[in-house]
Amino acid sequence: MSQLLRIILIVLVLGAAVLVWVEMKDDGSRRLQPASDEQVEEVQTTYGSEKGVNLIVTSPVKDSVISSPLVIAGEAPGFWYFEATFPLVLVNWDGLIIAQGYATAQGEWMTEEYVPFTATLEFTTPEYGETGALILQRDNPSGLPENDDAVEIPIQFAP
Repeated sequence: MSQLLRIILIVLVLGAAVLVWVEMKDDGSRRLQPASDEQVEEVQTTYGSEKGVNLIVTSPVKDSVISSPLVIAGEAPGFWYFEATFPLVLVNWDGLIIAQGYATAQGEWMTEEYVPFTATLEFTTPEYGETGALILQRDNPSGLPENDDAVEIPIQFAP
């Protein structure tokens, strides 16, 4: 009887060792999607403008590696918009404009509160330099310099 007990004990120990080894080896690559009941936290970054206004940007964040089309999303105070839009400029490392367009409010923009925005910019990846910046500009229909304001987000271009 003690021989049988010894064999069972050895099998149990070996089985436990194999289970521990498999779990330690698992790097999570089999689980690419979150479980349906799992909440995914959206990364967002607050950027201060030249005049101290905060914009919340969820995409792209600082030093993101980007490619075309670039999807831009976040929130800006209502006074940043004019007619529900504000300008965006994508520049290379040397300040050369690669793309420009407008972010569009996704809600009522005539408010002091934060209003969600989205935009898409299509561009050709620059031949030289891997870095650049996305510049979000306060819409300034008056053209008065004292009403200018901007947020600059450093980015990296995908090869």
